[in-house]
Formats: sequence, structure tokens, C-alpha cells
Amino acid sequence: MMPPSEDPFSGLFSRGGAAAEVSGRAWVQAMLDFEGALARSCAEAGLIPAPAAAAITAACEADRFDVAALGREAAGPGNPAAPLVDFLRAQLPEDVAGYVHRGATSQDVIDTAAMLVARRALVPILGDAASAARSSAALADTHRETIMIGRTLLQQAVPITFGLKAAGWLAGVAGARRRLEHSADEQLALQFGGAAGTLASLGDRALDVAAALGRELDLPVPALPWHSDRTRLAVIADDLAVLTGSLGKVARDLTLLAQGEVAEVLPRAGGGSSAMPHKRNPVAAVAVLACAARTPGLAATICSSLVGEHERAAGAWHAEWEVWSDLLRLTGAAGAWAAEMLDKLDVDPARMRANLDAAGDQVMTESVVAALTDEIGPASARKLVDEAVARVADEGLALRDALDQAGALPGGRLDAALAPESYLGTGGAFIDRAIAEYGEG
Repeated sequence: MMPPSEDPFSGLFSRGGAAAEVSGRAWVQAMLDFEGALARSCAEAGLIPAPAAAAITAACEADRFDVAALGREAAGPGNPAAPLVDFLRAQLPEDVAGYVHRGATSQDVIDTAAMLVARRALVPILGDAASAARSSAALADTHRETIMIGRTLLQQAVPITFGLKAAGWLAGVAGARRRLEHSADEQLALQFGGAAGTLASLGDRALDVAAALGRELDLPVPALPWHSDRTRLAVIADDLAVLTGSLGKVARDLTLLAQGEVAEVLPRAGGGSSAMPHKRNPVAAVAVLACAARTPGLAATICSSLVGEHERAAGAWHAEWEVWSDLLRLTGAAGAWAAEMLDKLDVDPARMRANLDAAGDQVMTESVVAALTDEIGPASARKLVDEAVARVADEGLALRDALDQAGALPGGRLDAALAPESYLGTGGAFIDRAIAEYGEG
């Protein structure tokens, strides 16, 4: 994982506020936050002198540490927490240095830092997702009567409204955001178990130190250490991938709607091409899609770590670290791009209507079957319309003429059955329900 300043792709995949919260410096600060809080908690429990805890806390500033050097030194013990502790001790008087890291192990430092990093990164992630949901709600309300063609399996289906499509986006994004927020509330927790989950080195003060440490870091203290139970990370990872996927669904629709042949929705500020000056590329949507393509695999890696060996996994635990950062960073980038994407759309209702009209009467066949069903039954209604559609294909007739010749419906009723505005179903009610549910969330 390259620092953003050295990464030529950072403009795409490190967008938004989450990237800074998962940087190398951010991880070092989170690990130091653990060490400082541990020192204060041990002092509260009477295990180390209060002045020593204060000195340790004062030294726990990431700017005092060489992140690159820590990374190099991590190769020795196989994790960055051990050299971090050594570097921290080296900055302290000899009579204080021995109190650093009292009762803890490297996994306590890194796992708790992962929780702190996630909590900090989730602030901009949830904020950008909320912005995307607000924009979707506004589009749904504004365009509740903007009629367009629905598309299933990439083929023209029946009429819908753009408002209903946006309501679907709203439901997906808002629902995924709520699940992630709930998961964070439920799963973010302190990891503190010592060498193998017993905290034996702290004797009868172990639970007191753990409770104080949870208070210091504002993290819940679980019933027992979770060093060998990786479900907390897996649940949050899955929900990050789901949120990114829900944003990707919006982006996928928008890239299709922005195609030159469709041109129903266009990005207000498109990206140019290095070769073709005329192009107006939907860069924000493309970036969201790129993030959404990557997050499921990252979440799968986190889930694979559920199957670890005994009290500390050999390799599975280590595989989580950079993946955790990448997953948070990419979800954050997707959210930042999506918020911008939805806030800067040019919606063209006239083009939507023109594309619907160009599809012809055949997109209204379901409506005609429904209108005929009360008179001749569903099987006969379907047979009559199927035969009319076949004549359209074989003889080049207009569907209206084929139906009229078959005596399908009196003229006025046939007109109504072929009118797109008359066949929008409960779309308006669904929009209202989606907006209401979002407001309650």
C-alpha cells in the first residue's frame, strides 16, 4: 500500500476522507493511542506509577515516529507493533520505558488499532453515503412523474418513472448505510487478551485494566478477547462491500443512461479523453464501479481469516491488515465519488420521453393483456396479444393496427391501454414509501 503522495492512482481510489484515516501514519497513531491508553489504565489500576503513564502518553505522537522505518523493522518479528514498542521505549527514560506495553501482546495493539482506524474512517464513509442517499431521495421526489422506459435484461420493458428508479437507488444505499452503521455499533470493540487470551501477567487486576482501557479508548469491552474470533472484522467487511456494491448499482445505471445512444442522464462535469475531444466521460460513475469491483474480493479475504489456528492464526491474521485499510479506503472513495456523481446530474425528461416513444406500442403489451383479461380471461388475452405481436413481426403492422383488426378492445379503451401514463402502477406509492423509510432511518 503506497502512501497517497506516491500513488499515481490516489486521485481515483483515495478520494474522500477515509483515505487519510487508514494511512500509515493513522495506523501508527492508532497503535500509539492503544499504548498510551494502556499505560493510563495500568496506572489507574495501581500497576505503574502515574508519572510514568503521563510520560508514555506524551511520547505517543505519530509525528515522532518514522513510519517507513517501522515498516522495515516489522520484517523481523512479523508485525509492526513490536518495533513500535521498541521505538517508543527508546524515547523514554530507562525507569519509564519498562512500563510500556504492560500486559499486552502485539495482536492486542494491532487489532485494537484496526478498530480505531475503522471507527475514524467510518465517519466520512457514512457521511458520504448519507449525502448520496439524500441526493437519491431528492431525485426520486423531483422526478416522480418523469416517465421513461423500464429496462430488464438490458431490453425495453414497461414504462416506469425516473423517480422510481432513483427511489430504488435510495433504498439500496440507505439500507446498506444503516446496516454498516449498526455493524459498527455492534462489532467495534477492544481487543485485550495478552499473550494467549488470559491476561495472566496482570494477575487479579486484569479485568480492572481492561475496563479502564475500554473507557480510555471509548470502545466496548467484550465478554472475552476476540483474538481468535474474527467475526467482528468479517461482519464489518461484508457491510463495507455491500455499501460499495449498492453505490456501484447506482453508478452502473448512470453509465448506461449516459451512453450516447440513450443520453437520458448526463454528468454535469464529465471527464475528457486523451484522444477524443468530444467525449464527456462519466468519470465519477466509472470510479465508483472500479471500487465496487474490488471490494468483494477484499471482504472475502477478511472472511477467509475466520478459519484461523488456535489462539493466533499463522498468516490469516497478517493477511487482514492491508486488506482492512484497502477496504475502508475504497469504500470511502466510492462514497465520495457517488456523493459528487448524484449531486451533479443533468436529467433530460424530454429525452426519456423520446426514447419511450421510439420504443413503440409494443412496450405496452402487458397493459393490453391486463385490460383484456377481465373480458376474455387471462389465457385468451395472452393468446390474442401474442398473435398481434407476431403479425407486427411478420407483416410489419403497427401493434395498434394489429390489435384493432383483432377487435381486441373498443377504440377508447385501446387508447388507454396503450398510453404509458396509464400503466405506472403503484410507482408513486413506492416512491413515497422509500422516502418515508429513508426519513425514519
